[in-house]
Amino acid sequence: MKSDGKTLVVHTDAAGDVTLQFSAIQEIKTDQDLHVTLKDGKTAVGPVTTTDGKIEIATKTAGTVEAATADVTIIRNDAEETAYQKSLYPGLRHGWNGGANVGFSLARGNSETENLALAFNAAHPTLKDKITLYATSIDTKNDLASPTTVANLETGGFRYDRNVNPRLFVFGAADYMANALQSLDLRQVYSGGFGFHAIKTAQTTLNVLGGGNYTHETYSNVTKPNTPPAPPTIVSYGVTHRFAALTLGEELTQKLGKTTVVTQNFYIYPDLQQTGEYRATFSLGTVTKISKWFGWQNQFTAIYVSNPPTGSKTDDVIITTGLNSSFTH
Repeated sequence: MKSDGKTLVVHTDAAGDVTLQFSAIQEIKTDQDLHVTLKDGKTAVGPVTTTDGKIEIATKTAGTVEAATADVTIIRNDAEETAYQKSLYPGLRHGWNGGANVGFSLARGNSETENLALAFNAAHPTLKDKITLYATSIDTKNDLASPTTVANLETGGFRYDRNVNPRLFVFGAADYMANALQSLDLRQVYSGGFGFHAIKTAQTTLNVLGGGNYTHETYSNVTKPNTPPAPPTIVSYGVTHRFAALTLGEELTQKLGKTTVVTQNFYIYPDLQQTGEYRATFSLGTVTKISKWFGWQNQFTAIYVSNPPTGSKTDDVIITTGLNSSFTH
């Protein structure tokens, strides 16, 4: 069925799949085609015969390919090769992994508050590209206050990465945000550029990004300043900004042991039309596995806008903790 050069799996009718030490095998002879990969990276396909420490693959196009048995790194039959290729280039319906987070708090007595935090993320990676989807929602209410909504923040978006070579990739993304406390109805950011895999190992991934974006944001119910000593008043009128900006950032994923993953990212978007104005986001989170599909998550997020509408603060800080449910498809 398959071999990794150290062990070989043979299917038998009587005992099912049997694993053998590759070094203990004296001879292999097959009538069916096998896909054989050698140390030099070349792959030959055809019936296999081994004799005197050598392997011969009777290919249909290149004749008989001969090599030392010790140079064999991978052997797969047709079924195993098909399954392997599908794992490298899964269709859009397969190859997804991600998770959903939920956190909730309730207070009664001197205060009557409810807080609900939801998040969803999914990734579809292949050898050449990666699709990422995300959405978050934080809704806090105080029934004794007026207005009752204390905080309401919603974000969502997607990104597509395409590898140019093992280190360099290009990306395109669309991000959306609504923030009631900042009177932000909707911010749309469409960005693209280049990224660099500064570190890419099984334990650590560090990406550095650079590019540009187009931002379209609309504010309403903006606080209108009055002539002192009259207090400011809230009026319903819209403020729309459209501008081009840079996209600069870094992304870190670090595995700690077998159960915990730490993610951190920082992005800054300098406005190219109003020099000195910018927007920045920072996020730090952990997910710790409790079981195969169940875990505990923590998230810290800071959002900064240098020129919010009058009456709104420049920054928002959000800390959430709760349960995580992961999935693989």
